[in-house]
Amino acid sequence: MRIKQFTEKYGISGDTARYYEDEGLLQPLRLENGYRDYDEGCEQALKFIIVLKKLGFSLQEIKSMLQLQQSPSSTPCNVNSQSMFTVKMDYIRQQVLFYQSALKALELVTELMENGQFQKNQQMLNQLFNEMYSSMNSGINS
Repeated sequence: MRIKQFTEKYGISGDTARYYEDEGLLQPLRLENGYRDYDEGCEQALKFIIVLKKLGFSLQEIKSMLQLQQSPSSTPCNVNSQSMFTVKMDYIRQQVLFYQSALKALELVTELMENGQFQKNQQMLNQLFNEMYSSMNSGINS
């Protein structure tokens, strides 16, 4: 499929698709007229990119993962992949804890608002956000 169809299907811009190609993340076929042709391999790679980006992987990490994915299975490949995933799992666990804390805080503040406890709400809101900010800066939930 051509770039316009490809980008519309996956909700990315043409610039993004070209950038991913420049970075070696996507490898569309080039037709005789110079047009890019995005095949099933490109679609699979882009799905991989989109999911890994959502999980907090950098483009450099994604590039490494794509290279490992295209490499023959081996112990070093497995160790590298496992190491990268372990780091991201720790990061995601921290994010989950942060968002759970944030959700509880917002639920509490909303309850105070619903009950007309505006003064208590403002104090609680300030305290909760100060605590969340502190935990982010201490590296606990960042």
